[in-house]
Order: sequence, then structure tokens, then C-alpha cells
Amino acid sequence: MARKLLLEHINVPQINTLAVYREKGGYRAVEKAIKNMSPEDVVEEVKKSGLRGRGGAGFPTGMKWSFLAKPEGVPRYLVCNADESEPGTFKDRYLMTHIPHALIEGMIVSSYALGAKTSYIYVRGEMMPQIRILERAIEEAKAAGFLGKNILGSGYDLELYVQPGGGAYICGEETALLESLEGKRGNPRIKPPFPAIAGLYNCPTVVNNVESIAAVVPILNIGAEEYAKIGIERSTGTKLISASGNINKPGVYEIELGVPVEEFIYSDEYCGGIANGKRLKAVVAGGSSVPILPANLILKTAKGDNRLMTYESLADGGFATGTMLGSGGFVVFDEDQCIVRNTWNFTRFYHHESCGQCSPCREGTGWMEKVLHRLEHGHGNLSDMDLLVDVSKKIEGNTICPLGDAAAWPVASAIRHFRDEFEWHVTHGEESQTGNYGLAHYADPLEPVI
Repeated sequence: MARKLLLEHINVPQINTLAVYREKGGYRAVEKAIKNMSPEDVVEEVKKSGLRGRGGAGFPTGMKWSFLAKPEGVPRYLVCNADESEPGTFKDRYLMTHIPHALIEGMIVSSYALGAKTSYIYVRGEMMPQIRILERAIEEAKAAGFLGKNILGSGYDLELYVQPGGGAYICGEETALLESLEGKRGNPRIKPPFPAIAGLYNCPTVVNNVESIAAVVPILNIGAEEYAKIGIERSTGTKLISASGNINKPGVYEIELGVPVEEFIYSDEYCGGIANGKRLKAVVAGGSSVPILPANLILKTAKGDNRLMTYESLADGGFATGTMLGSGGFVVFDEDQCIVRNTWNFTRFYHHESCGQCSPCREGTGWMEKVLHRLEHGHGNLSDMDLLVDVSKKIEGNTICPLGDAAAWPVASAIRHFRDEFEWHVTHGEESQTGNYGLAHYADPLEPVI
């Protein structure tokens, strides 16, 4: 049984209340940090743990904290990115719903470490139940003396606010989030300057994901060295995975980083195998923005090694044969699923959610959607695949924020690994609308085109 740090008490009745959360050891990390550690000690502990950002980028959290500027007389801010709008990802919502105090405690410890006296949790606007849950948890924590003036008699003050989001995918990008938090349209900012220098209200700011902040609590409770022993290589600790698609047991799972992908898909402890006895066709491992991989490459690397649920192993081989752990939105496709339809669906989303600020993304996502629409509906040409690859290359790396890359990578990888399926849509025309998209059409559809 895998070790659980964040979801250990998830099934305890009323764990969402302060009283029960305290019974299970809640707010010990706050007491330890504020009473026995300096802010610098907390930052160093997070550094030593090896914790990497759980929102998608995987950047070392402690290192990100150390970049925060500390000019005299200028406030600093901690902002929690709880926008969670990546298709296929729902683990932060799950954590906020069931154990809200884990996030509140993490916010207090992290704010103390950064010297922030005002902090914000920016929650996706559609998540009104979670917003209310967090607001109740903040009221409980404040009444118990963990928030507000002179926390635990330490002289440290902290006010924590929940801010509903703007209902846009782009607000999951940290600078667009800050623009939205300031009451502006959520357009990404040009960097530099980075938020650590000029963030919220032009002041030094750290933006971290929900899971990243919540993970600070077990790091302080068990110690950085013990936390770093969990996992493998530079992928330390545990990770929440949102598992969905054609599996027997969809849900949120906490894994020790380093679990083999095959075990995660097929073991009863996790996904429980492919639903209805079907064969595995492909996996999107880290949310809709990461490259899709066919069955043989998601289970093994190009070198033949077993693929592991780590940042390094999933990325092995680069985008030619690898992908990204990303936000942990693990979507499984069985043999009957249409890759063309899935890719078109993702592209529709990115076209709709583009802020329009950068012409490669604004125009490129629109063109990709149109071309994929005609392919999916039986009106495509064999040259369309090369056109899509060309458009994706013109988008990638040419936008202010990563939304352009997020739109380009799924398209390029789908054509790279499933070109024969795209070609089948062209050759079968209108028939492709009612045909079986599964294994029957291909000599060996599990063999990638590299």
C-alpha cells in the first residue's frame, strides 16, 4: 500500500471541519514553523525536500521561493493558484472539497516563510461550492487563532482571502491570474519582470498551486529528509493524480512518485485496468496540454525501460517518444476511441480559451480547429496533416504564455503517433463518421510512427 501524506485521512468523517482536522494532527506544522523555526528555516526545509511544483511545470518550489525579492517597506504576497482549468485535472478541487484545512494550513506556513502578511486563494469561478468551503475553513482557523493578528502569540499577522476567478483557462497562467486578481482582464504579462520581482500590485509575489502549498504541511511534519526518501531521483514525495477515461476506477489517487505506469493503469489499488476488457490505445498523462502517447510508449520508453510516474521518466526521449507529468491529469483511451475526434475536441477548447493577445495563438488555434473539424467530418485532404504540423510549429514558442504550446503539442504528437488514423479519416470520407475508429482499421495501431 502506497504511503499517503495528503489524503491519509480523506475518509475520516467531518475531516473538513477544524475540530476533526486538529484531532488528526492538523495545524502542527503551523505551530512548529511559527514557534520553532525562522522563515529562512522553512524555506530551507522545502528546498531540502525536493518538492517540485505540482501545477504542471515541476519547478523546484523552494528554489522559486528563494527568488522572492525582499525590498524594505514593500509588501510581499503569496497567491494560491486554485484555478485548475486544465481538462482532465480535478485533484485540487477534490482536496479543497474534502480537506480544506490542509490548504489553509499550507498557506499559513508558506506565507510565514515568505514574509507575506496578506495572501490570496484564487479559485476557478465555477467552483462556488469549494469557495464556500474554503471561506468556512478560514473563519474556523481565524477563530482558533491561526489567522489574523499575532498568530499564536508570535507577533506574525496574516490575512487570507478567497477570490473567485474570471472563468477563463488563461487565468491559470500565473501572470494572467495576477491581472485578474487586480480586477483587470486576465491577459498574460510579458516576462521579465517575473512575479517574484513585480507581481501582485507590482510587489514581490509567489504563485503556487494548491497541491504544492498543501504538500508543505507533511514536509514540516515528517521532515525534509524523510519526505525526500519518498519517490525516486529528482521526483520526490507523493503526487495527486486525476485518473479518468476508459478505466474501471476513475478518481483521485495519491501515488508515491516512481510507480510504474503499467501498475498505475492495471492494478486494483489504482485505475483497475481498462474498462469492459478493452485494450489500451493511448494515454494523455498530464492534462490536455501534454503530448499524447500510444500504448507501447506510455508503458515503456523508447529504450525499452518501464515508464515510471515521474517527471524524468515520462519525459524520457523528449517529445518524439515522451510526454510530461504536468498537472497529473491522467486520461486513458481504449482501442475504440478516435484520436482525431479527441484532438479536435482539445483544439476547440484551446481556440475558445485563447485570450487573443498573440496572433500565432489567436489565429493558429483557429486554423487548427477548422482543419481538424474537416478531417473529423470526412472532408479532409492528405496534405492536412502536414499543414497541422506546420501550424503547430509556428505557434510553439512564439507566444507570451504557454497556452500556445499547450495547443500545439497535442496536435503535433497525435499526428506523430497516429498519422494512419488521420489518413483513414481522409480516405473514408463521410464513412468515417459512422465507422469503427478502433483496432480493426490498422495492421498494428499500437506501433507508433516516429
